[in-house]
Formats: sequence, structure tokens, C-alpha cells
Amino acid sequence: MENQVGIEEGEISKPLIISKSQQESIWMLLLSTAVAVSGSYEFGCSVGYSSPAQSGIMSDLHLSLAQYSVFGSILTIGAMVGAIMSGYVADFLGRRGAMGFSDVFCIAGWLAIYFSKAAWSLDLGRLSVGYGIGLLSYVVPVYIAEITPKNLRGGFTTVNQLMICCGASLSYLLGTIVTWKALAILGTIPCLLQLVGLFFIPESPRWLANRNCPEDFEAALLSLRGKHADISQEAAEIRDFTESLQLQEEAKIYDLFQRKHAHSVIVGVGLMVLQQFGGVNAICFYASSIFVSAGFSSGSLGTIAMAAIQIPMTTLGVLLTDKSGRRPLLMVSAAGTCLGCFLTAISFVIQGNEKWKELALILALVGILLYTGSFSLGMGGIPWVIMSEIFPINLKGTAGSLVTLVNWFGSWAISYTFNFLMVWSSAGTFFLFASICGITVLFVAKLVPETKGRTLEEIQSSMNTISLAGQ
Repeated sequence: MENQVGIEEGEISKPLIISKSQQESIWMLLLSTAVAVSGSYEFGCSVGYSSPAQSGIMSDLHLSLAQYSVFGSILTIGAMVGAIMSGYVADFLGRRGAMGFSDVFCIAGWLAIYFSKAAWSLDLGRLSVGYGIGLLSYVVPVYIAEITPKNLRGGFTTVNQLMICCGASLSYLLGTIVTWKALAILGTIPCLLQLVGLFFIPESPRWLANRNCPEDFEAALLSLRGKHADISQEAAEIRDFTESLQLQEEAKIYDLFQRKHAHSVIVGVGLMVLQQFGGVNAICFYASSIFVSAGFSSGSLGTIAMAAIQIPMTTLGVLLTDKSGRRPLLMVSAAGTCLGCFLTAISFVIQGNEKWKELALILALVGILLYTGSFSLGMGGIPWVIMSEIFPINLKGTAGSLVTLVNWFGSWAISYTFNFLMVWSSAGTFFLFASICGITVLFVAKLVPETKGRTLEEIQSSMNTISLAGQ
């Protein structure tokens, strides 16, 4: 899953240049970011776990397909609860406190999975891990954005999505050589690293400013900018921004459904629905079983190939987002996922014909890899970028909660029903996903605005104008 929280452009009016006297601070910035994205890596590990672990868990614990579907999908139930509570927890405990709180739930969940001898304890552990990553999915990008100077923020925040991909990819790879129990223990490592690292990094200066802790606020900012740095201008701007934010009337959920915000809500929610119902978590959670169903002797080759393609394609997407624009990249990405699902569906159609058996295997492999690469290119992260740009600041918290909830609900619905859909019709399942991905291309072309090179105020003004014009 990618950046779920946007930062207003007016927070820091001038780019910050790192001078020689501030070079020492870059190490604290790097350390703080590294500690934070340990949570992103944990997110990826959790999502990638269920695919390579499926055969081992079902065999060792004698689970039915329905029981494993519950185990695979219950992660998203926990994440929904964590996402709903994430804003409150991060504001109450602080950004560091929220990350540490999340780690406790993740570690407890992995240990419960490791010691499980029955389905109920397995599900409870997975639910706990899901709650933890639901919190992390919000607080990690927020913390990175709040500690980073404006001229470095774009590069640093993209590390969040890259680490999610790294975590998922490594889970696929390690799952081919270690047992499901060993993989569960490995899942605790990024949590432990983050817990230890939290003692050595500062709290978010913006959170401290919002909590009216002036001395701690300045100490944290100095730690991040350098002991001898002149922080007076940045500190003043943060204080001014915080004060203006506190004067904003707190938005209610029903404010989102005013006519002037209709276009923003349709775009934000629509992208998340189409992202999830296009089948991404079905393929991520159950990649191994898909390859076996397609005729491969095991899912190892396919999952290794998936792991190899995710990271470079995500990196390419990061580089292209501000160059090609959001809409073109989204449409190319959605078209690629549509073609990938279509090829996979065709492979299942011709699977029963002995003469086409080898072609069916090739089509299945190419289809899944094309889907994975195309999704990583744009549909994985850009919907979150657009969501952060189209809502005004006084609605961003409420809108973010709604959009995140919709995203995790869609993730649960697809991950739970996928195995049953495959029993109904393997080809039909992927034709259905291909249709939804095709609809996504049309949705983007007709409704999603291009936000590249525009201020947030311009974007939001144009969105409101379109909504009001429809009255």
C-alpha cells in the first residue's frame, strides 16, 4: 500500500539548503528515516507472508481452503481498525510513540502465528499484525514528511513505498527456502529494529509544536537541522502554520458529501475501489497457489520473478510521476494490469488442451508479471498521491480516514473471496479483474485531474468549480 497523507505546500515557503555546518544533521535525518521505514518494510513482510506460507500452513495445521482464506484476509480487518484509529493514536502518543505501539502488536501477532497449533490462534496473530500495520501505514509517511526539509521531502518520502515493495519481495524469496514458522520469526526483526531505533531519533517537531512544547520542539528541530543551524525562520513558519491549522473548524464526515466536494470524493474513493477490486491483493496474497493452479509444479519460480520485478518498476514509477504526470502514468499502469489479467485468463481457458499446455504456462507467467510490474508502476502509489492533493487541508484528516477505510475494506473483500472465485472459475476470475482494470482506464481518462505542476490551491479550486458546475 503507498503515501496516504499529503503535506500542504505552504508549510515552508523557501527551500532549505544544507550548508557545511549542517552536514552532521543529514546523518540524523537518514537515521530517523531508516528507523521509520522499518515499519514500511514490516508492512511489506506482512502482505507478502500469506502467499509462500499457504501450502505449509494448510498442510501442518490441516486447514481447509475456507479457513486459510480467513487467515489471509483477516490481516485487512485488523488494518482497517488500525487505520481508523491511526490519526488519534499518532496525535495522542506522538509519531514515535505510535510506531512503538504498532511494533508491540506486530511482534505479538508474529509470535502468536509461530506458536499456533489451531486456526483460531493463527487468525488472532494475523489480526494483531494487521492492526499494527494499519497504524504504521499512516504514521510512517507522516513522520518522514514532518521531519524532512522541503527540498528533500519528495525523495525521502518515496522510500516508504520502496521499502514496502522490498518487504513483500523478500518475503516471497525467503518463503521459498524457509518454513512458515521461520518466516514468521523473521517478520519480527524489522519491528525489533524499529523499537530500538526509536530511542535514538527525535520526535516530530511539528507534533511537538502542536502540543505546545516549545523547548522540545526547538531541540528536535536542531537535532534534525544541525546544532549550529539557524532554525529561526523555519521554526516561525511551523508555529504560524500550526496556529492557523488550530484555528480551522474541525471537519465532520458529512462535510465530505457537500456538493462542492463531490468530485474530490468520487475521484479519491473511486481510485481506491478500482485499485483493490482490480485484484492486486488476491495476486499478492495467493501468488503461489495461482501459479500452481496455472499448471506450474510449484509457485517458487513465479514468486521469485514477481519479487524481482516489483522494486525496479516501483523505482521507475517514482522517477516518472513528476515527469510524465499522474494521469498518463495511471492510464498506462491500468492498461498494463488489464492486459496482464486478460493473458492470465486466456492461459486458464486453454489450460485443458494438451497441445497448448506450454503456451498456457507462458501466458500465465507473462500475465502475472505484466500485472505486477504495471501495478507497481502507477496504480500502487499514485492514487495515494492524488488523494493527498485533491482535498482541502481542513478535510484531509476526515477524507484520509474514509479513503483508507475504503481501501482496506476492498483489500479484505478481494483477499477473502478470491479462493472461492477461483473454485467457481479461474478464467472467469481473471476476466473479471481485467474488466475492472479496463474500467479504471476510462475512469482516469474521464474524471481524474492532472495535478502535476499545480499548486494545491489551484487543484482544489478547479475540483470545486467542476462540482459546482454540475449543480
